[in-house]
Amino acid sequence: MAIRLEKGQRINLEKDSGTKLTNFCVGCNWGAIETQEMKEVVVSEGFLGFGRKTEMRLVKKEIDVDVDLSCVMLDANGQLVDTLYSPMYKKEFFTSVGLPIGKDWSNDKSMFHTPDDIEGDKGGDDGLDNEIITVDLLKVNPQIEQIFFFLNIYSPKNIDFLQIPYAAIRMYEGTPTKVNSVFAKYDVAKTPQFAGTDALIMGKLYRRNGEWKFAAIGDAFKENNDLRQTVKRIINNYSK
Repeated sequence: MAIRLEKGQRINLEKDSGTKLTNFCVGCNWGAIETQEMKEVVVSEGFLGFGRKTEMRLVKKEIDVDVDLSCVMLDANGQLVDTLYSPMYKKEFFTSVGLPIGKDWSNDKSMFHTPDDIEGDKGGDDGLDNEIITVDLLKVNPQIEQIFFFLNIYSPKNIDFLQIPYAAIRMYEGTPTKVNSVFAKYDVAKTPQFAGTDALIMGKLYRRNGEWKFAAIGDAFKENNDLRQTVKRIINNYSK
């Protein structure tokens, strides 16, 4: 049974079989925002276009939601070693503040970021994650001691996590297109503590006595849709 993570919880990466979780996916799944608006609709075309009738009705509308799943990798001194976030951002967005540009692969090839999803699920949950980072802990650069995973709402600019119909992060064995076994899950939407926030530091993988463990952080902030601020926050406030 999957572990339902709570803020501040720490877990060992040990499966029911007793073996360690080393090769897995960290995925985020979220839904587009559903709204209703008054719209003029045709209720009768009449005969040969004559007598056409319309009326105002409430019509369902779905608003695209672009959430970005990212991670940063730090050494034992809290110094930035590597980053993994969407390459769809303009290079200048990061270089202007001295951060690496977005890319699909970590430098050590231990982690891969799937394509950026800019819509969210429409028509309900399809059971697959919208953005995924694959992880192979056996390939992680020995210099890296902490790997932080975080979310940022990129657009629309005026929404928060409380308004998204559903959003969850999970760790599972499988591939970006197939879930074999969910190890842990963390729900991040429809919770009052996330009102007014557009960034979430979900948690971190960290080394302890030669083994990888996971800590759920669950701290949310208003970053004005600026992923760079979350990276700086992690380095300055969470790395030690």
